[in-house]
Amino acid sequence: MSYLLFQVSFVAYILAMTVYLVFFFTQKKYVRGLARKLFFAAALLHTANIIARLVEAGHTPITSVHEVISFFAWSIAWCYLSFRWRYTVKNFGTFSSILVVLLMLVSALAPHAILPLSQTQHSWLFPVHASLAIVADAFLALACIGGLMYLLQERELKQKRFGFFYSRLPSLESLDKLNQHCLSIGFTLMTIAMFTGYIWARRIWGGRNWHWDPKIIWAMITWFLYAALMHQRFTMGWRGRRAALVTIVAFVAVLLTLVFLFRGVHGHGA
Repeated sequence: MSYLLFQVSFVAYILAMTVYLVFFFTQKKYVRGLARKLFFAAALLHTANIIARLVEAGHTPITSVHEVISFFAWSIAWCYLSFRWRYTVKNFGTFSSILVVLLMLVSALAPHAILPLSQTQHSWLFPVHASLAIVADAFLALACIGGLMYLLQERELKQKRFGFFYSRLPSLESLDKLNQHCLSIGFTLMTIAMFTGYIWARRIWGGRNWHWDPKIIWAMITWFLYAALMHQRFTMGWRGRRAALVTIVAFVAVLLTLVFLFRGVHGHGA
């Protein structure tokens, strides 16, 4: 039942993305309204999928590649929706929906069998740590999207073409504010996630040499990258192109952290 809901939500996301792309090219307001409704419906269906998966598995569904990537896509969808209720950023939904669909595709291609919890995952800290980390990554993904949109718009302005993207993207100021907002939330959640992860690791592995786990190393590298970016933004006044570029580079580190997720002590059965 849960996988059927996953498939239905995947199709709904694809429909939403398609309509968003139609709006991106046509700029018809009624098309944008339809895209938003479809995306919201897809997110609701995805929520039902995760709840059904939780009931079937008997634990938070974040123990396999399929579940983690699906949860990542779900987090991006709801982080975007929560952001949209407060701010209006032109065509942000188009870019966000594309990323969600790509992640859902990766999740769909991964084995979807429900895996039992490993011995180390039998702790209330595990779902807290993992969920916080994934939601943090979702906000950082939105910051990366904002950075990409910033570079596209800046390129249009520098070349003084005022062409296709210029009329379809927000102002540079709006995109910079988007970047700062998402970074602030994402970095805060990432810090809390690392703290809960440290407590969980100390309880499970004690003095074992878990510090050199590849996932932990990349998580630390990622945290320092974002810490440096936040420091430069708030104390040195970093804005614009420089901040957008570093945001994109830092998100590459986030993706590498996900690649190492199921290796070392984070791997299933560790």
